[in-house]
Amino acid sequence: MIHHCCRSSYFPREHYSVPENNRIPHLLSCNSPTRFTSRRFESIKPDKQLDYVNDNGGPQEYIDIVLSSLRSDTVKLRHAKKLQMFDLRRFMILSAVRETVLNFPGGIVKFTQELKFLSESTERIPCYRVLDDRGQLLSNNCMQIDKNIALKMYKDMVMLQTMDAIFYEAQRQGRISFYVTSIGEEAINIASAAALTIDDFVFPQYREAGVQLWRGFTLQDFADQCFGNTLDNGKGRQMPAHYGSKKHNYITVASTVGTQVLHAVGAAYSLKMEGKDACTITYFGDGGSSTGDFHAALNFAAVMEAPVILFCRNNGWAISTPVTDQFRSDGVVVRGQAYGVRSIRVDGNDALAVFNAVQVARKIAINESKPVLIEALTYRAGHHSTSDDSSKYRPIKDIEWWRLAQDPVARFRKWLEGDDWWDSQAESELREATRKEVLHAIQVAEKIEKPGLHEIFSDVYDVPPSNLSHQENSLREAVKKHQQDYPPDVPF
Repeated sequence: MIHHCCRSSYFPREHYSVPENNRIPHLLSCNSPTRFTSRRFESIKPDKQLDYVNDNGGPQEYIDIVLSSLRSDTVKLRHAKKLQMFDLRRFMILSAVRETVLNFPGGIVKFTQELKFLSESTERIPCYRVLDDRGQLLSNNCMQIDKNIALKMYKDMVMLQTMDAIFYEAQRQGRISFYVTSIGEEAINIASAAALTIDDFVFPQYREAGVQLWRGFTLQDFADQCFGNTLDNGKGRQMPAHYGSKKHNYITVASTVGTQVLHAVGAAYSLKMEGKDACTITYFGDGGSSTGDFHAALNFAAVMEAPVILFCRNNGWAISTPVTDQFRSDGVVVRGQAYGVRSIRVDGNDALAVFNAVQVARKIAINESKPVLIEALTYRAGHHSTSDDSSKYRPIKDIEWWRLAQDPVARFRKWLEGDDWWDSQAESELREATRKEVLHAIQVAEKIEKPGLHEIFSDVYDVPPSNLSHQENSLREAVKKHQQDYPPDVPF
């Protein structure tokens, strides 16, 4: 809409409140129209605009607004009295106000005569925690969790832990080409997934297999993807451990670092436009927060108020680069505040803390239509991938300490046992059954035929272009000529 400032206008009789962001009209009357852009969503409410002071209206009510906004008090706008010869008084008062504040786009800024820079470092942000290292509750004020949910969380954490160990061994045996483990990060996977719903879209990195596991992706599905057989959703085109499932609203993993953060924010904005009762969540590591995509996504999410949970797994290492070499700030959580995003730091090895944080973050994202940044402090107790040897760049004793003393699965088990929800017999039965299930899935997956050669060139174009057809023909000729160089189990 277009608001015109006219010299004969008066303040309306209705009451107004100073907006929370302390925005007030410019201190000068205007001679040209001021344009306001309408906002699409109800959650984004533009400031109420007040008519500017004019020669026929008294300035006192307007001055009250200015002064009261500096005190952050709520004021009421009364009907202005007609005053004569007011120009000089208005000039003097508004000049005095300008001496103390700057009415800059975005809100009132106070002036100061003190030459003081913002500190480059502050006291470290505390870390939210519910369970101590022994699995004991630190407070009775934490959220209650259903017994069945808690037991499923533990069983899935054990399943993820077992799957990682056996798939890692399968890669070392040459049965699959690549694998990524989540050792030490099981709580982040399972507990965060438990706090979401199936309608929420997941934009993962490559260390969130547990989120898929919680949502119903079976062990056989995992094995089929890692072996790249005909039952693989990606038809063997993706690297192992790069899962995806439309059924489970789990966007296919990409090897590129940080790109999924932007995608998650855009999808969240789309959900908001459609009025869906859902949000998106994206997972990334401390290394991902060092990319340009992370900063662009955070700013976009804040400005457009996208219902997205930005979940950072700060596990101390971006492959071989420690966090001390990545940024000077206090981790990642402080970056949220800089962009205007509500943020929290959580103990990533505490399943209950992660569950509580994500559950509340989801409510904020959906009910308030606001983004939330969660930094989970954990430790990558395994290698970055099967292509990495972390003992080359960090002490083995540190790895072993985190693997044993800070194991999130063991901590959660102690809490379950303390509530008499679990015992040693149930533990033995679960571990044995889980190992058999994983081994069986692998044995089945490696016997299934690989996708045909034509699958490389399908699913993109309805009618393949001539250059793509030429590439396929060239590949087939090369295979016929050098059959000994190609795997025998791939149908050509």
